[in-house]
Amino acid sequence: MRTAQTHSPTKEKLLEAAQQLMLAKGFPATTVDEICDTAGFSKGSFFHYFESKEQLGKEVLDRFYLSVMQPMIQQGSFRKKSDPLQRVYGYVDRFIEMTKNPELPSGCLLGHFTQELSDTHPEIRSLCAQYFAQWAATFKQDLDEAKARHAPKAPFDTQSLAEYFIAVMQGSRILATAKQDAGVFERNLQHFKRYIKSLFEK
Repeated sequence: MRTAQTHSPTKEKLLEAAQQLMLAKGFPATTVDEICDTAGFSKGSFFHYFESKEQLGKEVLDRFYLSVMQPMIQQGSFRKKSDPLQRVYGYVDRFIEMTKNPELPSGCLLGHFTQELSDTHPEIRSLCAQYFAQWAATFKQDLDEAKARHAPKAPFDTQSLAEYFIAVMQGSRILATAKQDAGVFERNLQHFKRYIKSLFEK
């Protein structure tokens, strides 16, 4: 394991270049040479910080989740609402708005890496599963509180409902890319929101 400066500017530029390229082209199609050229450093610099492309992939995934996904999942004005059901609706609305924001990444490394690498890179697959689980757990917390307050006897399972939301997001991303229609996100998330309302009957 490399012990070179964890937060070095050089390493950060390599990670940023790798993230941009892998979002655009995927992990297999992105070469170490391309990453170095984009970042403006030599392969010697690359291997000073990363033992392999796989190690780079893990660190890029960590970076993407912490800097992009976590703020999307855990932040927003809806968090200030006292009613947990309103936080649930606000959570869905926040994702609808974010899909319209051109400044956010157009792809999701969790989805890309899971599709591309699950059969060939088990450690990266495991890391993707871990981050999907964290994503689901964040939403499940609000769903648990909303169910306890508004529908304590309802038979639905909040864990599977939280995972269903992720499936809607990831599936919508695939359809939006295939159809070249970003409106797929809003339509499908509005369907999901109506489904939530039917579960709570509110």
